[in-house]
Amino acid sequence: MSLQSERPAPDATPPPGARATILVVDDDTANLASLVKIFEKLGLRVLPATNGSEALDLLRQSPVDIILSDLMMPGMSGVELLKHARALTPEVEVVIMTAYGTIERAVEAVREGAYDFITKPFRRAQIERVVARVLEKQALLAENKALRAQLADAQGERPRSGIVGNAPALRKVMETARQAAPSQATVLLMGESGTGKELFAHAIHRMSNRSDGPFVAVNCGALPESIIEAELFGAERGAFTGATSTREGRFARAHRGTLFLDEVGELAPHVQVKLLRVLQSGEYERVGGAQSLRVDCRIVAATNLDLAQQVRAGEFREDLYYRLNVIAITLPPLRARKEDIPLLADHFLRAFAEQNGKPMEGISRRAMDALVDYPWPGNVRELVNTMERAVVLARGTVIDLDDLPETMTGAEPPQEGLSFALGTPLEEIERRVIRETLRYTGGDKRRAAQLLGIATRTIYRKIDGKDD
Repeated sequence: MSLQSERPAPDATPPPGARATILVVDDDTANLASLVKIFEKLGLRVLPATNGSEALDLLRQSPVDIILSDLMMPGMSGVELLKHARALTPEVEVVIMTAYGTIERAVEAVREGAYDFITKPFRRAQIERVVARVLEKQALLAENKALRAQLADAQGERPRSGIVGNAPALRKVMETARQAAPSQATVLLMGESGTGKELFAHAIHRMSNRSDGPFVAVNCGALPESIIEAELFGAERGAFTGATSTREGRFARAHRGTLFLDEVGELAPHVQVKLLRVLQSGEYERVGGAQSLRVDCRIVAATNLDLAQQVRAGEFREDLYYRLNVIAITLPPLRARKEDIPLLADHFLRAFAEQNGKPMEGISRRAMDALVDYPWPGNVRELVNTMERAVVLARGTVIDLDDLPETMTGAEPPQEGLSFALGTPLEEIERRVIRETLRYTGGDKRRAAQLLGIATRTIYRKIDGKDD
């Protein structure tokens, strides 16, 4: 077999999707010929060279993905070739072949940047595995580079939104948000927990003519009924125990800006009445006060509850519902925008890698497949937590399947259940289900309410004074 390969023109570049190219360098022509046969059978494009100078000439003329070089060669050693090659093409990976007696030199080559070394005589399977690992790493880096380009394009299109993604379902709601932002209309953001409603509220504020004003957020479900009214509207001195001075509320702080009411469906009926008045007239009173105060702020509300159903059940005022529901935007769950999962995963990977000071190269193909296939009941919030966990626990620089939670790798945790005797009162069944759900969520009443599909205040009402 001739060792003379057809040399491409100096400026030739492989077309998109071209097969990988390996440059094999060895002054032992018999060994060189054997390696050429191995790699050609694997479908690689092979460039053979018998010394370092010839190898550098080939490298200058043609793109090369991998260099497989003997360590000890006349004229130029494998380590010297490595240094020259990385200077010419920093992204090329170099694998060194060495005899047992020169392993120390091979280790030196790895310190200089070689991907790995193999000892002679080697088995065909051994060298195929090493080359396969190099190609997999390069494919991963290429995919991540493409993802980052997509991410940059997505962010370039929406420089002020901070929202990552290109899926049609996301583009549709972003366009609605973009149209609604300059108006004064109230916006109601709906959708499952974890879909990014607060992020959308921020985006609407930044795209509005109130962007220079304050953005004030309040989680209506996280505050007890006893203080939510004072938090929103403020309180006069002496209005209740502990009110030692007049206190302004969130509405006052949001004057000439945006007030974001998260979990608005959790508001108690008497607070709903006061909110309705603000939306109708722009006026309110502090708790314990008689003076009407005026406020100019734009309301963006959010809920993961079905407010229409809440209205029918008598738990939410119909007139308030229509005041909030001027511009309704339903955010898509993550499972409805699977094409965005690689973009989001890479975005969070880089963010948590920087935050934790860990150099991360990317996500393996099988790990990415698992991320895309997973149904994401917790939506983007769950993906954020998953990527943070993966970065922190990763043993290498690439997130692999073993770095993901068992629920994503097919090893489902055992399912627990509850059983009840026939005739158990429904109230007792409800309390037990709520208590078990709270144990599952570690006492997080908000998360338990989301899992059960009920209002957080319902949990307080059902178990207050009756919980174990």
